[in-house]
This record gives sequence, structure tokens and C-alpha cells, in this order.
Amino acid sequence: MPKVLVVEDDPVVQAALVHALTDLGHVVQAVGTAVAALREAGTSELDLVILDLGLPDLDGVAALRMLRGVSNVPVIVATARGAEASVVSTLNAGADDYIVKPFSAEHLAARINALLRRTGGSAVASEVVELGGLRIDLAQRAATLGDSALVLSRREFDLLAYLAQRPGRVISRRELIQAVWGNPYVGDDKTIDVHASWLRRKLGETAAHPRYLHTVRGVGFKLAAPE
Repeated sequence: MPKVLVVEDDPVVQAALVHALTDLGHVVQAVGTAVAALREAGTSELDLVILDLGLPDLDGVAALRMLRGVSNVPVIVATARGAEASVVSTLNAGADDYIVKPFSAEHLAARINALLRRTGGSAVASEVVELGGLRIDLAQRAATLGDSALVLSRREFDLLAYLAQRPGRVISRRELIQAVWGNPYVGDDKTIDVHASWLRRKLGETAAHPRYLHTVRGVGFKLAAPE
């Protein structure tokens, strides 16, 4: 059963989330502060974190950045902050999904199931994709360029893997934000651009002089072996 950490300081909301997640068959642990969440993430084997942004000891976005320093566990941010700027900054800080309160247990369950399907190791095919000197092992979630291993965040690997499985095909920004991020907020391109920039840097290239990752202006991106 998936182990879920709920980070929520409101005792009523926390209890409701624990009850709903337990009914869904998850093993649930709940804490009310960012410090406690970071401690659990560093010492426990977690499958998912549900994180509120309005924590008493540390802003949730700052806590998320610190969490990303110790763990790649999938994170769903559950917050009352619905402004687009908050959504974008939180996704760029490392969140995998963003859900605005109030929401139903069924809505949360659907988001959790979709995220666990994308991040669960058993769902990944045993397949290796090779493009020029780039090698992506989908089962092991590992990538190498020549003789060097690429140190990628989970989101960077997901983006690379999705493009690599469709070599030479131009993938729209809308498709990427929905398939890789699993998120309905498709009106802003900053999230994809930031991750594409980080990925390019690790591939040893730039947007002006691409080798593998190409931007198709006004449409999206494609991954192809160097000519």
C-alpha cells in the first residue's frame, strides 16, 4: 500500500485528509509543520507527499525547495492559493501537481492515482532509448551522454523520456504539460521553458545551439540525434 505523508497544520483539514486517504487504502502519516515534514522525508520511505503552503514555521514553497534537496518523492500541493502566479512558482519549485481547496475526496483520489501511475516503477517499460550518444534507460530511470551519467531531477528525466520515446516528433507544449506534469494549467509556458533550460544545460547545449533538444517556435519541442 502506498505510504502518504500529509503536511497540513489545520487539524480539521488534516483529519479529513487522513480519513479520506485511509479509506482509499493508503498508509497515512500526518504532520503540521515544514520541519516535521522534512524530517520524515529524510528518514522515511514515502510514496507521496500532500503539502499545504500555509504552514506555521515555513512557507510551503520554501519547504518544497528544501524537500527537493533531500528527496524526489512525488508532491501534490493542496492549498487555498489559487492565483496563477502561485501555481507557476510552486510547480517550478518542484511540485508534481497543484490542487486548490476546497476539493472533493474523489478529485484528490484521481490526482493521486494519476501521479502514482506516472511515477510508479512498475508502470515503466523495460526499454532503452538511444539517440546518438544519448542513452535513456526507462526502467532504471537513468540517462547517459557518451560515457557520462546525467544527474537529472525526476521532472527533467520525465521530460527527456517522453520526448525520447517520440524521436523527431514535435511535441506541443500543451501535450507536455498534460502528459509530463499531468496538470490542467496549460496557459503558461514558463514551467516547461524552465525545465527545458535545465535539461539543455545538462545535455551540454543551449537554445541557440541545440544538439538534441530543439525548440520549434510557437509549437513545442522535439528530441533528435545530432545530424
